[in-house]
Parts: sequence; C-alpha cells; structure tokens
Amino acid sequence: MEIAEELAKQQKAISVAEFFEKNRQILGFDSAPRALITCVKEAVDNSLDACEDAGILPDIFVQIKKCGEYYQVIVEDNGPGIVQEEIPRVFAKLLYGSRFHTLRQSRGQQGIGISAAVLYSQLTSGRPTKVISKIAPDRPARYCELLINTAKNEPEILKSEDMDWERPRGTRVELEMEGTYVRGRRQSVYGSLKSTAIVNPHARLTLVEPEGNVEVFERATESLPKKAYAISPHPDGIELGELIKLLRYTDKKKLRVFLKETFSSIGAISAQELCSRAGLDPEEAPASLDHEAASRLHCAFKQIKVKSPPVDCLSPIGEELIKAGLEKEYRLDYIATTVRPVSVYSGNPFLVEVGLGYGGELEKEGRIELLRFANRVPLVYQQGACAVTHAVESVSWKNYSLGQPTGSGVPVGPVVLLVHIASTNIPFTSESKDAVADMPEIWAEIDLGLKEVARKLRRYMVRQSVLSERREKEEIIRKILPRIAQKLSDVLEKELPDIGPVVAKIMGNLLVFRKVDRNNGQLNVKIQVENHSEQLRSFKLHEVLAVQADSVSPAAKIIPMGDGYDYHWKLSIGPGQATTLSYSITAEGVSLKEPVIEGLDAEIVTGAR
Repeated sequence: MEIAEELAKQQKAISVAEFFEKNRQILGFDSAPRALITCVKEAVDNSLDACEDAGILPDIFVQIKKCGEYYQVIVEDNGPGIVQEEIPRVFAKLLYGSRFHTLRQSRGQQGIGISAAVLYSQLTSGRPTKVISKIAPDRPARYCELLINTAKNEPEILKSEDMDWERPRGTRVELEMEGTYVRGRRQSVYGSLKSTAIVNPHARLTLVEPEGNVEVFERATESLPKKAYAISPHPDGIELGELIKLLRYTDKKKLRVFLKETFSSIGAISAQELCSRAGLDPEEAPASLDHEAASRLHCAFKQIKVKSPPVDCLSPIGEELIKAGLEKEYRLDYIATTVRPVSVYSGNPFLVEVGLGYGGELEKEGRIELLRFANRVPLVYQQGACAVTHAVESVSWKNYSLGQPTGSGVPVGPVVLLVHIASTNIPFTSESKDAVADMPEIWAEIDLGLKEVARKLRRYMVRQSVLSERREKEEIIRKILPRIAQKLSDVLEKELPDIGPVVAKIMGNLLVFRKVDRNNGQLNVKIQVENHSEQLRSFKLHEVLAVQADSVSPAAKIIPMGDGYDYHWKLSIGPGQATTLSYSITAEGVSLKEPVIEGLDAEIVTGAR
C-alpha cells in the first residue's frame, strides 16, 4: 500500500462541537473568572432577545451558587418560553439559531452562545444542563436534562418530562462549571450585569451572589426598544462568490426579478441599469449565468449609485434612554449624549451612539471608565484590541478639558464614556465577540461622536468655571457690603438696609424679593422679580404654600402636594425689566418659605433658591 493511501485512512471529519471542545478559549472560556462571566452573559443575552421579540418587558433572575468545587449558574426569565421540540437543539447544538441568516440588529448572530456555555459546563463538571421552559399559563412546563454529543454536534436528552412550574411562561437554565467568582471590578458578573442594565434600561435584572447578597438593577423605562425588521442584503456588501451562490440557487426565473427581490435598495430602474452595464439580458434565467457573466454583474454593482440600505433594521437606544441608563447606575454632575446618523460599511448599515457622564462620585485622578457595547451587549474583555478604544485614544482630549498625560491614549479624569455600535453585522475580531474590528467607516463615526460629546463637555466646563468665578466674587461682595452698610447705618443713624438688591445689580443677577402686608387676618403678598443681567431670562418660579391662595395674579399653575400646594409661574423677563406676582392667603399659622427658581443656575439668582 502506498504512503498516500495509508495517510488517507487517517483522514476524518470533525464536528464543530469537537473543534470548540478543544479550542474553548476562542469562545471566551480561557480563564476561570471569564468563563463564569461568559456563561451568564450568553444566557442573559438570549433572555433579552426572546423577551423583546415577544414584546415582553424583560425580568431576568441570575443566581450564582457555590456547589462544592463547582459553581452553579441559574438564569431565569419571563420570556415566551421554548416549544418542547426545540429545547434540546437550542441549548445543546452549536451553530443552531434563528438569526444567522437574518439581516437585522440582534444580540446573538451565530447560534453559538448558550450552547457553548452548555459545552463548557459538561466539559469541566461532567454534569448535564437542566432546562425548564413553559410557553403558556394553561400548559405544563417541560423539564430537560441535556448533554452535547460532541462527535455529532447533536443533543443527548437524558431526561424529558412535564412538570408544574409557578411561572405563567418563561425559561430557566441551570449549569454547573468550574469558575471563579470575583467582585469589585468591571470584569465580573456584577460589572457585566451593571453595564447590561445601562444600555437595556427597559430590563429589570436581579443578581443573587454566592454569599447571598442581592443586587437589583431596576428598569428606567416601561417602553420596549423599537423593533428591528429584517432586510435583504445590500449590493455593496456582496462578494463575487456569494453572488454566484445566490444566482445558482434562486427560484427566480428572470434576472431583473432576481435583482429586484433579492437585494435591498434595487428597484426596477436600477435592475435594468445593472443588466445594461453588465451586458446581460434582464429576461435571462439567473441560474444560467456563468462565472464570467456573474463577474460582470458584480462589477456593475460597484459602478452604479445605489441608495443606502433601509434603517428600520436597527434599534438604537436613543439619547434620552442613554441618559436615563447612566443616571440609574452612576451619580453624575453632567451628562452629554449624541446619536450619529446611520452609515454603511461593506453594505451593512450601522450607527454609533455616545454618552459621556462627568463628575459626581467618579474617581478624579485615574483613567476614565470606558464602556463599550455592540448591539446592546457589553464588551468586557480585549479593550486594547477594540476599534472603540483606538478611536478614544486618537482624540486629543486636552482640547476638551480632560487630562492626557502622554498626549495620546485613554484620558484621565472623572468621566464615564459609553460607546454603543448598532449594526446588522458587527465586525468582531473573534468568535468570543469581545472587540470590534478597525473598520475605517466605523472608526470615523465613533471619532465624530466622541468629539461631539467632548465639545458639549468643554462648554459645560467653561460655564462651570464662569459660575465659580461669580460665586467667589459674590462671596467677597457679601463680606464687604454688610460692613459698609453697618458703618453708614451707624453714622446716619438709620435702619440697616437690605443689601440683596445691591448685590443683584453689581452681579447682574436675577433679583427675587417678597413684600408682605398683613390686613384683617389676610397676608397680601407681592413677589417682585427684576432682571439685572444683559440677557433674556426664562424660568419657572415656585411658591409652596400650606393653604390655597386667593386673588392670584397672574394666573399660576397649581399642583397639590402632600402637605400643601405648589404655585408656579412660567416667566420670561428681558434685560433690565421686572414683573410682579401677587396673591392673598389666610395669615393664621402660615409661614412663607423662600421662593424656588427652576431653570437657572443658583449663581445668577439672588433672593431665591
């Protein structure tokens, strides 16, 4: 027998499950702490996707238990559940899912995530994965114990039976595995769930840690994200080999119909132009095109101008919810946000959202906290290999009031920076989905978004500096003027005057002062508001009273409170102008609090809070 024939006997195919069994680090299971985080992340992502697809506000429970030398991970959701026949394949078959062939924004893309967690669990503990799922209140829940047959990449069902479960619907998965539970840093289960809660403010997440400590990340909105719809592939992103495959296996009988119905942004006129440029008959059968004809058609794609793909395949977070998410998890003095317009790379629509939080309880001396997200999923590892980090490092942050000791790199200061990329196809650097590749179009959009929020931060910092100087100036004036007023009062033997109006005029402030006359058991109140600045001042003035007022002029909006009434007026006063508010109340047992000004900085107001 020849050597080649001997060697041929040794050749055999391997399943994808066998491959990942021996190369688990590719999927993010390269260390004990990371393995635990990855398992939780994949299960939570599945739950979020399922709930959103079913139009359900997610309520997800995560528990980590120490069981001897292993950790038990339990993830339970209130989603639509999984039908009995699909449970084994969903959890115990790699590359099985519903999103790989669909062009729309979603967390999962490859059908690897949760089944990879099941594979790691059985590899390290030898225990089966336990799944409970229920699809309706009047149907029994299904309980399964599963393993993956790695030689065939098929599920092995050890047990499958009906059971009672208190939930009306939902899914629960239990896995045992080797791992290490860490806390107190972003690269932890707690840190990953906190980041998830920021970009998924519609979800409620509950974490029970091994020591029994319970952390709840409450939802900040009752509205589900905008639904993302599937689109057809765009001609800009089609490779020649993919085009030949589509032509060969299409059921369309005419080339013009194939072009119009297979690709997005191509209509009847564009299809005719493509055929003309490629020298092809629009009525020709697509399957009859040879390699040379397909190549001409592929070149024609690049010669004509086709509009960008539809954008309803994306579901951005939005500026308001980015702000709500940051406010929910951080105490901040200032938040700036921006959402960039939809752009395209290789025919894939994408957009970039950026949020920046400043001050509050953030560390002032260390590097900023960078939060990276792709399709609402936190990117916890490989920060240095990510396009988001590279874009942040390339910005000259010193121009925007932040420190950058080496002139480049991640800046320092009390800042949390959030960058979210939404796309139908995130270009990850590996199957572990921890870093985004350096695509020039994505880099450019991140750069523009970063600079936009950085400019907003710089304007805020400049304003805070101006207000700080005003505070210092007013403090000096308020120390000196009372002494001068006291000396004059003593010399002239007159009553000590109120220095408030004088301070307001010197500082160019808005002056608010109240005059009260008592008459027949009534208090007649007048509030004088004067604008001593050179700008139009628009604001709300609140007067909180214990009893209802009469003769209110001008009319005020009244909001009943637990212990009284909030009267508020919406006012706009030009430079050098004044206005008067008046009302009457019963004098008995009433004490008047200082008026409250809403909508103006405290430093430019005198006589009110």
